[in-house]
Amino acid sequence: MQTVSSFNRYIENSIKNNWDFDALTDYKGATLQFHDVARKIEKLHILFENSGVIKGDKIALCGRNSSSWAVTFLATLTYGAVAVPIQHEFTPDQVYHIVNHSESKLLFVGDVVAPTIDAEQMPHLEGIVYIPDFSLVMSRSEKLTYTREHLNAIFGKKYPKFFRVEHVSYYVDDPEDLAMINYTSGTTGFSKGVMLPYRTLWGNLTFCLNRLGDKVPTHGNLVCILPMAHMYGLAIEFIFGFSHGMHLYFLTRLPSPSLIAEAFNTVKPSLIVAVPLIIDKIVRKRVFPIVQTHKVKILLSMPVISKKVKQKICEQVINAFGGNMYEIIVGGAALNKEVEAFLKAIEFPITVGYGTTECAPLISYSDYKDFIPQSCGTPVDGMEVKIVSNDPENIPGEIITRGVNVMTGYYKNQEATDEVLDKDGWYHTGDTATMSADGHIFIRGRIKNMLLGANGQNVYPEEIEDKLNSMAMVSESIIIQENDKLVALVYPDMEEVKSMGFSNEDVQNIMEQNRIELNTILPPFSKITAIRLHAEEFAKTPKKSIKRYLYQTTS
Repeated sequence: MQTVSSFNRYIENSIKNNWDFDALTDYKGATLQFHDVARKIEKLHILFENSGVIKGDKIALCGRNSSSWAVTFLATLTYGAVAVPIQHEFTPDQVYHIVNHSESKLLFVGDVVAPTIDAEQMPHLEGIVYIPDFSLVMSRSEKLTYTREHLNAIFGKKYPKFFRVEHVSYYVDDPEDLAMINYTSGTTGFSKGVMLPYRTLWGNLTFCLNRLGDKVPTHGNLVCILPMAHMYGLAIEFIFGFSHGMHLYFLTRLPSPSLIAEAFNTVKPSLIVAVPLIIDKIVRKRVFPIVQTHKVKILLSMPVISKKVKQKICEQVINAFGGNMYEIIVGGAALNKEVEAFLKAIEFPITVGYGTTECAPLISYSDYKDFIPQSCGTPVDGMEVKIVSNDPENIPGEIITRGVNVMTGYYKNQEATDEVLDKDGWYHTGDTATMSADGHIFIRGRIKNMLLGANGQNVYPEEIEDKLNSMAMVSESIIIQENDKLVALVYPDMEEVKSMGFSNEDVQNIMEQNRIELNTILPPFSKITAIRLHAEEFAKTPKKSIKRYLYQTTS
């Protein structure tokens, strides 16, 4: 893959090289080919230019994944404006805060968001545009109103003999030009605007094209199941997929496990990018019930037959994900060790990467053939990684990194920037890990999540939760500290509870047995004093990490 010098040139080249191929499809809906995308981008450029949007102006997007959302994002960056993606699950007040704080000039909203938005709460906004058909919801600008009403006529006058491939020419970005402000929605509850220059998008994209470009077929299919307003889904699914000439499918609605499984079976993606929760649910519900039968266990215990059985199981698991992917890349959180060990044992093509919004997002990754269980790969090209520890191979320390993917800082928040970016350019991630001699990173947890044992020992709640989540009737859990004692909050597997006809008392008894068993494999300072049932699923971020701050103080 030949490296190009700017991010927008990648987008421009992909459109030109794949002009008559399918590009974007709303699942069970309409399809846009690359030339359709180019025309829509050009119309939005005309809308921006004629309504007074200039290079560097902020344009916010708030809506579910869709082909129109994707077009809006591409149009914003290729024009030279700054994209401000907003999670569509955010409350109206959060949307108002981000639009106002970022000083966005335009806001594009989806069908779910549009009815909830009050333009009066965003006094400096010049207009609100409806993402599905680009109609005006609100305009405070006569130029914007006029241009939108006459957009097709203006486009036709500019291109009287059709819009052709040679007309595609986009803003040439400088590496340090601001491309995006991505507001974090992490587990701490405090949202900060991460400033990502074009070099960060270029660095991530160049790495993906170099590492995956010859393994994932151009014009192959990819299902975008992660929110594009989050960097993981935006960079690894959408930007890479589009720039590689792939056919992208957007679910356009809540990606339930059943819908995802249906889409995988229909689309047969060439690559899958996912969070652990999706993989965990499919493996536990569809695969474990088969492999844990008495007959299969006996076959797996027989050395002569075991390899053939594992191959057959691996084929079945691959088919559960569409049967056509090169690999599954997991990120956003750690993969459950039991699930990971099983998939590795059957030689399933899965790998785990690591990153943060502040790195747009990649810090580390390894191909599934080089993947080491419980690791998250080695540093990606263009990034240095260190573990702040006297013995990085054995004693966990904070992960710090610097390089092409690192943000310039938090928008209008120098204090927060100075807390994580030091004078030498190292970004302090707040994650703890060890690193092997050959560069594989092994995450231990978040520094902010780390609990202090009664005698001063470091307790990593994620490690306890991982063990507990593999036990009977446990769907998910979180470890908290109350009066210097460790307590587990558990949301039971309600589907299994109902199918077995268990009462609440039965579940309590099972959890007590889980606690006793768990404590036998934990060091004394990490032992759990109680398991408390939680009535509903824990609130999560878009990448499906539990919002821990909501549960740190309980009665």
